[in-house]
Amino acid sequence: MKSLNTILLIDDDETTNYLNHRLLTRLELASDIRVVTNGEEALNYLRHAFGGNEDYPYPDLILVDIKMSVMDGFEFLEEYQNYPKEQKDKTVLLMLTSSASFYDLEKLKQFPDVRQHYSKPLTEADVREIANTYF
Repeated sequence: MKSLNTILLIDDDETTNYLNHRLLTRLELASDIRVVTNGEEALNYLRHAFGGNEDYPYPDLILVDIKMSVMDGFEFLEEYQNYPKEQKDKTVLLMLTSSASFYDLEKLKQFPDVRQHYSKPLTEADVREIANTYF
């Protein structure tokens, strides 16, 4: 499995972040895994990363939860759409959800940057599929 430089996890659930971070670390998918707890923090991170700040490595993979406080996944996606295509093309964006409601899945279709959605927490099979499909 190819090792990525940086993964950005965006989720306000501490347990899910712990489980996903632990799994991604064990499978050595990335040398650096960053965690933020809402869409607002994620946009701030990306502003620094896209601006070339070395303390904020550019994420190869972004995993974002749909349901979060402060700024949820859909609000994040609305803002993310405004980033230049050449920046977004360097990153794979996937959604995580604990409730794959019909409404949420239909709404995801409005965001072409989202490649796929996964149930959370991630499983080893999910991580292997992500690695094989996108990297």
